This record gives sequence, structure tokens and C-alpha cells, in this order.
Amino acid sequence: MKTKRASDQAPSGTFTPDYLHGYSTKEQDRLYRQARFLESNVFGTIDFSRQSHILEVGCGVGAQTEILLERFPKLSVQGLDISDDQIARARKRLASPIREGRCEFGTGNALTLPFSENSFDGVFICWFLEHVQKPIEILREIRRTLRANSVIYCSEVMNATFYLHPYSPATLEYWFTFNDHQWNLKGDPFVGGKLANYLLAADYQNVTTEVKVEHFDNRTPKRRAEWISYWTELLLSGAPGLLKAGRVDEKLIEEMKGELERLKHDPDAVFFYSWVQARAEAL
Repeated sequence: MKTKRASDQAPSGTFTPDYLHGYSTKEQDRLYRQARFLESNVFGTIDFSRQSHILEVGCGVGAQTEILLERFPKLSVQGLDISDDQIARARKRLASPIREGRCEFGTGNALTLPFSENSFDGVFICWFLEHVQKPIEILREIRRTLRANSVIYCSEVMNATFYLHPYSPATLEYWFTFNDHQWNLKGDPFVGGKLANYLLAADYQNVTTEVKVEHFDNRTPKRRAEWISYWTELLLSGAPGLLKAGRVDEKLIEEMKGELERLKHDPDAVFFYSWVQARAEAL
């Protein structure tokens, strides 16, 4: 089922109205759990200790913002998102640091940011570029707002890397449909592999990338089960949109849930997934 480009439906250049995961309260709650579950993986190599005022594009409900403020006590964060509902939740969640002047949230267009040049000395992007149509243009617009010697971190998916053992056909069918639907929404579930090219095209320098591998087997059975539970919740977050679009049916969803539940208790199960984190500078 083909979907119009985001720019054909709304002048956002960011999330489409048919955002893959939706904007329900249940989904907003999941984003907070996801941020904490992935905190050590995402933030282990991020360093904003020398920055004072950074921009977070695609901040959503402020789940990552909360972690940034905790990890870097001297930092202030300007969050921006296309969704009024997400920003309202972020403002409610982080009311205290907002009052303290440590963060602000606003809605806006990532292609035409409502900030002047030299406004920030850092940028944080996490699970955002997978949902946009024009990543290079967005990265270039972000660069316009940066001071000299600023740093940008981008963490993004690379969904072609997902692997399960034993063979789980319902899960893999759902996963393919999940990614295909995101592609038809003009997102990119494989954007992680392209981050360096995009940053270079947007005139950033000293670009580095690190492939982050999540590989769990009999060596770490508890962590393997935790990741399968997390992954189940992630996949199900796309189910309402996939059902609405006629891409999956309830039978496939139940089969997938059954497979993943069995995998959690399989003594020989393997879970493998990798994603990419990029760092670059605006000199």
C-alpha cells in the first residue's frame, strides 16, 4: 500500500501524519521505557561535557532529553518536534528542569528551524532520521544553527541486520512488512548505514561511525530474554498502523507474539541486531 510523501501531506519535512509508531499515550509511555532500556547502549560513547547549549531534533516526549540532563548537569537542551502532543507530554514530564531553565521544548519544522545561526554548540539526534524524507537537507539546516567547533551525535537504525534463531517465520514476515511500511511512508529503516555519507554531504567534518552490536545467546540468557521482551514491545508499537493500512492481520500478530514468547524460553535462542552511531563536527 503506497503512501504519499510527508511533504505531500504536511509541510513538516519531519514526521509524517502516519508516523509508524503513532502518538497514543501508550506509545508515549513506551518511549520512556525504551530510552531507559537503551540508555547505556546509546550514551556510552556520547560526550557533551564541553557543550553548554545543545539542540535535540525529533525530541518526541523528552525521553532522551531527561537522560541528557541527568548525565550532563551543566548542559541545557532545546528540544524540537513536529508533534504538539509529544511536546505537551515532554513539557509535563520535564516541568522541573524547564522551570530551572535547563531545557525548553517547541514544535517546528526541521527543514526550516526557528533558530538563528550560532545558537548551539551541539546536536543530539536519536531514532529520528529513520522517519524523515530529506535527511541531508535537515542535517544541513541543523548545521546552520551551530557555532564553530560544535559536535553532533546521530544514533540510527540499520534494520537489515535483524536475525533470530530458531527460525521464526511469522516474526520475519511481520518485520519485513514493518520496514516496508516505513519505507512507503518515505522513512528509511536502513538509514544507519548511510549516516557518514549524509553528514559529509551536509558539510560536517571529522565524521566517525561505530556499529553497535546487540548479540545475545547462551552466554547471557537473562539479557537475551530482556531484549526479546523489549523487541516484542517495539514491534507491537507498529501494529495499530499496520492493521489500519491493511498490511498485517491479527493472525500474523498473534503468531509473531507466540514465536517471540517461545524464544524467550528457548535454551538455544540467538538474538542479533546492530545499529549505527555517528559523531561529526561543524568546524
